[in-house]
Amino acid sequence: MSLVSEFKAFAMKGSLMDMAVGIIIGAAIGKVVGALVENILMPLIGTVMGGLDFSSLAVKVGEASIGYGAFIQALIDFIIVAFVIFMILKAMNNMKKAEVEEDTPAEDIALLTEIRDLLKKQ
Repeated sequence: MSLVSEFKAFAMKGSLMDMAVGIIIGAAIGKVVGALVENILMPLIGTVMGGLDFSSLAVKVGEASIGYGAFIQALIDFIIVAFVIFMILKAMNNMKKAEVEEDTPAEDIALLTEIRDLLKKQ
């Protein structure tokens, strides 16, 4: 098998394509959630906290300025983004679970169907 045909087989595998689609959709959702955090949630949080903006906090050490506030701001942004994505995934999993529950018959119905089939055989 030539190198080109091996690469073609690798690139066309379903799992690789699924991963690529997941990365692209993940990046798009990341932008949406980032905009939500930056433009809606953080201004609300800033208002509740009295207009405090962590990104401007810094300490001078000699000639250097250590901007620890930007780190705190990024940490808060990350926690909010992670929580929002968690909630989205939780909602999606609940919808999938509801679909599976609709498709599978209840346990008592399954048992009754099995008993009926056994009685038909006799």
